[in-house]
Amino acid sequence: MIKVDYTPIIEKVASHGLKIIIIIAGVIVSQMVLKRALPKLLALSEKRVGERQDEFRKRVRTLGSVIANAVTVVLMVIGGLMILSEVGIDIFPLLTGAGLVGLAFGFGAQNLVRDLIAGFFILLENQYRKGDVVKIAGVEGLVEDVNLRRTILRDLDGTVHSIPNGAITVASNYSLGFSRVNLDVPIAYDSDVDKAITILNKIGEGIAKDKQFGEFVIKTPQVLGVDAFGERGLEIRFLGDTKPIKQWVVARELRRRIKVEFDKAKIEIPHA
Repeated sequence: MIKVDYTPIIEKVASHGLKIIIIIAGVIVSQMVLKRALPKLLALSEKRVGERQDEFRKRVRTLGSVIANAVTVVLMVIGGLMILSEVGIDIFPLLTGAGLVGLAFGFGAQNLVRDLIAGFFILLENQYRKGDVVKIAGVEGLVEDVNLRRTILRDLDGTVHSIPNGAITVASNYSLGFSRVNLDVPIAYDSDVDKAITILNKIGEGIAKDKQFGEFVIKTPQVLGVDAFGERGLEIRFLGDTKPIKQWVVARELRRRIKVEFDKAKIEIPHA
């Protein structure tokens, strides 16, 4: 059995003990300073539109933790190489080997790196967050989870979609800050347009004061005017702002009330 003599290494470690301790202490102190300083630096950034204070703090903590962990790994690797160099071990072959391995890994993990970078900026810029309704990579749904690598959406059919962040080029957020009811209400050409507009505005005022739906309304729905001369009839643009994700609830009730009131007023809604 071959015996390995570790005495030279032990002697080198003992003779350079103080420097090694300083290197280790430097890594630990740098890590502690980083974890304390990063959240404060990130907190200087501006809040995004519609972002609450508690959500802002949560985003800052998440980003601070991600960055701190990544830099900690780098500091530990640098510290380890400095210690090896201090005890007389040639680190050049290690650096060369690590470079080759890193190059090979880089070619094989380009998509993963792209996903991580894209996920970092999604969190940094607060493009969307858990609980938002979004459209990304051609898929619409509720954000059930989002991290550095991927975003998970659940669509209206209940299907769960796992989307790599690197595949997201445009993110459309339907629920950041506020949402909007945007209806084109058609009426027949021989209908009284002024009467229809008056009815629509009364419907908007009524739903804003409603006990059930009024709490969802931020800006009372109202008519902007006649938007187009369509093939079926005139199209009247009807707009109002709601709380995030409540636009569909309000829009469905508005359509019901419009049908009821137009029938009473003998205003025809043309069909295809």
